[in-house]
Amino acid sequence: MRKWLAMVSIISLLLVSACGSSDATDTSKLPDDDWESIASKAEGSKVNIFMWGGDDGINRYIDDVMAPLLKERNNIELNRVPLDTTEILQKLQTEKRAGKEKGTIDIVWINGENFKNAKENDLLAGAFTEKLPNYKKYFDTDSDAFKYDFGTETEGFEAPWGKVQFVFFYNSEKVKNPPATFDQLKSFMKENPGKFTYPNPSDFTGNAFLRHLLYAKTDKNFAQDGFDEERAKELGKDVWTELNEMKPYLWRKGETYPSTLTDLDKLYSQGEVWMTMGYNEARAEHLIKDGVFPESTKSFLLEDVGSIGNTHFLSIPFNSPNKEGAMVAINEFLSPEAQYEKLKPDYWGESSPISYEKLDEDWKKKFMEINRGESVLEASTLEESFKGELEAAYVEWLKENWIREVAESQ
Repeated sequence: MRKWLAMVSIISLLLVSACGSSDATDTSKLPDDDWESIASKAEGSKVNIFMWGGDDGINRYIDDVMAPLLKERNNIELNRVPLDTTEILQKLQTEKRAGKEKGTIDIVWINGENFKNAKENDLLAGAFTEKLPNYKKYFDTDSDAFKYDFGTETEGFEAPWGKVQFVFFYNSEKVKNPPATFDQLKSFMKENPGKFTYPNPSDFTGNAFLRHLLYAKTDKNFAQDGFDEERAKELGKDVWTELNEMKPYLWRKGETYPSTLTDLDKLYSQGEVWMTMGYNEARAEHLIKDGVFPESTKSFLLEDVGSIGNTHFLSIPFNSPNKEGAMVAINEFLSPEAQYEKLKPDYWGESSPISYEKLDEDWKKKFMEINRGESVLEASTLEESFKGELEAAYVEWLKENWIREVAESQ
């Protein structure tokens, strides 16, 4: 009997020990410690950020600015792994199915449909933004731009890293008075036939042009609403009418459209059309410096329609092996120092989601004094015209219906 009791005791101790060990090494949950404890645990660790790597300026920003900053401030080694976001999500999905609780990705750059899919498939660690000191201190946490990502509620699952807005670019030597309203844009087309077009809506920028027309047909900012097919059909009637009325005045009379924004940019650089467009209000600067766009390139937006903008984010995967390090790194990505360097045209040049009103006077002055280039609109103008992105389903709906209603219409 004594031997039996001793054996039971040993087994019980082993079970308790195993449970304790499992809890101690559990990496499936976000840390619930205070910030000081999180920062302390992150110190001396390595953080892997998986992100699209197709832009040299963005890559240099990570490697030359953020990696040294994190090393100096937090003794964290930042490792950038270039990979398309869809491939990142496929990797996480595979690991989820395999029950792999400890992965290799600590931070992922994400937004839009990719975020929606990641959130719905439980590929993300959960809400963490309210833990970040810099987010609470320097960002407008009540902004719809951060609460919704292409119509999907963020719920703290991702932290705002940057933002872009849709603008039109034009050759100021050819166009002396750029249109300020949608009606003026139509008048420009009629007065200058063949000098305007837009990309096929299978291209994201071409699709965005159509989404602006949807906004033009309503006085409601419906970014936070889900996809409503009946409303889309109703608004779409006027959109298709407008687009078909434009066709005779477009480049090649609307018989063909540039396949991509790159193709439209090429037409613009060659002078075949006098306008181009796109997300990222500052993107013309490096194209001007590289001699692709004419030096006379300027930008405008349609005041009565607004300018659709979207925020891109940083998130933490469900099986990040270093969630404390990920949180500390993201907190630094949101700091005034990091956002200031990202705003400068030296590397990236895109707009910052940071709230200027929450900065102290010295930082506010530094941000305001950045010369983003003559082709970039004033920050106040962009902010006043901002419209949130529509639910992601509108993108596919517009692409499919445009083919039937416009491309194949006689």
